[in-house]
Amino acid sequence: MQFDVMRFPSYAFDPVTGVATFDYVLDGPEPLRFTETITLPAPAGPTDVPETLHRVLELLHVVAGVSYYKVGAPARVLAPRPVAPEVATWFTRIYTDGLAEYAYRNQLPHVLELTVETPGTLPAAAPVEVTGRPLSAVGGGKDSIVTLEILRAAGLDPVPFSVNPNPVIENVNAASGLSALAARRKLDPRLFELNKAGALNGHIPVTAINSLIAIATAVWHGLGPVVMSNERSASDPNLIWNGREVNHQWSKGVLAEGLLRDAVTAHTGLVDPYFSLLRTLSELHIAQLFAGHTAYDDVVTSCNKAFKLHDPTARWCGDCPKCRFVFLAMAPHMPRERLAHIFGHDLFADEAQVPGFLELLGVDAHKPFECVGEAEECLVALSMLTDGAPVLVALRAAVPASAWDDASHSNVFTPGGEHHIPPAYLKLLDDAL
Repeated sequence: MQFDVMRFPSYAFDPVTGVATFDYVLDGPEPLRFTETITLPAPAGPTDVPETLHRVLELLHVVAGVSYYKVGAPARVLAPRPVAPEVATWFTRIYTDGLAEYAYRNQLPHVLELTVETPGTLPAAAPVEVTGRPLSAVGGGKDSIVTLEILRAAGLDPVPFSVNPNPVIENVNAASGLSALAARRKLDPRLFELNKAGALNGHIPVTAINSLIAIATAVWHGLGPVVMSNERSASDPNLIWNGREVNHQWSKGVLAEGLLRDAVTAHTGLVDPYFSLLRTLSELHIAQLFAGHTAYDDVVTSCNKAFKLHDPTARWCGDCPKCRFVFLAMAPHMPRERLAHIFGHDLFADEAQVPGFLELLGVDAHKPFECVGEAEECLVALSMLTDGAPVLVALRAAVPASAWDDASHSNVFTPGGEHHIPPAYLKLLDDAL
């Protein structure tokens, strides 16, 4: 399939149903048209639709389009309306850096050089202060649980939020005892038909999409900032290709967070609408904090494969990079019996897991294309484990002596690095450490 340009014909929002519809066209000799629907949770009772909400949806219209762009990867993307320079820059980074893994896997270097074209420039919107209860994104894993509990302990009464929540996420929300909000995203069914027929496919910056859906929900409900749980290591790339970083977690990284904040503020006026509370922490540090919250042991999961299993009660597949990484990160902070209970079995007793753990440790391959921490964190975690479990014995023997020089306990457990946490929330984090 050959396409010349991607266009965004129209979008609409129905405040009665909360349904936003977004239209897309891959234009060429045989154009393809798509319509996506996103349903926001409607506030109770009659409500006006603030202009700010429409402005957020205008951003979402373009960003959600990455799901359809990847079918044909045309050389041009024409955004539908004039925007501020910060927004135009962000759009381009979403379609280049955000699709870098897709470009790498499909060998499409032109995607990295793409520029999203806009039909004019607008001045930045007037500032609008963001106040109210925080909307806290929940994915079912340890990180979002830690954020919820920090916000709760501070008396901020956070509102859990998710997009297309599955039973795992719903169980985490129930365990929190907090009233949650949820949105629904429905991709055009034709996209799945094309994928089955062999269309180009690959990873997209879904966190950017879900973040805008969260901001739209917060705006409509009159809530405060959207609080994410993205950690320091999300900014660490997997590899370098054609001179560019390829990062599976790009849209979770601090650069993407800053670009999103700048774009939302420029287009809507919202000040400090979005940030990650855990940005200065390593995954290993977050796992240490999670260990203090036993109420979630029977519901927590970070396994993306488990979300796709037919068994709605399945939480961990037990054989993927994410399962191995989280098991390793949690292991220094809790008894092995508790860890095995959380996962359903002891990964350190299964020697078939050794190659996968070596990949995490940076011994045999580049960092897996998954949401996992840095090799340094894994080495520090391994150094903190002294028992003779079969997998641990094999890993200690396989790690080169020189690798330990790069593993600093102090680096891993000392907060730091670039962040966008507002001062009041940064104090909450400091108090929790």
